[in-house]
Amino acid sequence: MAPAEPVAFEVGTEPAIGGEAAGEGPPIVLCHGLTATRRYVVHGSRVLERSGNRVLTYDARGHGESDPAPGGGGYGYPELAADLGAVIDAEAGSGPLTLGGHSMGAHTAIAYALANPERVARLIVIGPVYAGAIDEEGLGYWDGLAEALAGGGVDGFVDYIDRHTETDPLWRDSVLRFTRERISRHRDLEAVAQALREVPRSRPFGGLEELEALEMPALVVASGDRADPGHPRAVAEEYARRLPRARLVGEEEGASPLAWQGGRLSREIAAFCAEGRESQE
Repeated sequence: MAPAEPVAFEVGTEPAIGGEAAGEGPPIVLCHGLTATRRYVVHGSRVLERSGNRVLTYDARGHGESDPAPGGGGYGYPELAADLGAVIDAEAGSGPLTLGGHSMGAHTAIAYALANPERVARLIVIGPVYAGAIDEEGLGYWDGLAEALAGGGVDGFVDYIDRHTETDPLWRDSVLRFTRERISRHRDLEAVAQALREVPRSRPFGGLEELEALEMPALVVASGDRADPGHPRAVAEEYARRLPRARLVGEEEGASPLAWQGGRLSREIAAFCAEGRESQE
């Protein structure tokens, strides 16, 4: 039997955060990356619901259907982690949960887990980028991307990605198609542009040594650099080395990144969650 359609929710904080819940069972909360929406963690796959989980996804502030930051507010990791906490408190119940995300969402999940380790039973880290310090040399790229989006809309954003990202030609068309689809889903492009200026300047936590305090089982998903140079495999490998109970997974040589394969990524997550439940029985 196919799982029931997702049910939309709104967490009435300021800003209001829109999301959806699907399935029944232990909760899994998934956070998306910068310029993405809640769809772009498992890309519409329903495997996790079919595997007996309640899956909660939401649009980060300023993204998708969620409100932009209120006056005086911003898009740094303290705000992103607070929004995640509001979603968890409102929708995930009071017990431990599985928490994860991609890129910005992975950093947000880790920031929450460091502050609330008792709430997180399992951690999923997909395509981490933060290496323990602000990448000062890379800020010009993000500022340029923000200006391209604010001034040129979707077309300007896609063109900037095409001109400034060193993607292997084999994957260029797929990346541009995926980029256009993703950025077109936002209600407020100016808010996304502001997030592009602020998120790369924010530290989700201190040095990578802080990861060593996270004792829960962790699944780290790495991507190959040829297809996805923006999420370096070496950073994912370092996270897997630092997290005490981590397992590293990725795609086969020459395949598209596992982070892009919604069905297969979901199966990896479902198996990881099932292992954790079996160990508790």
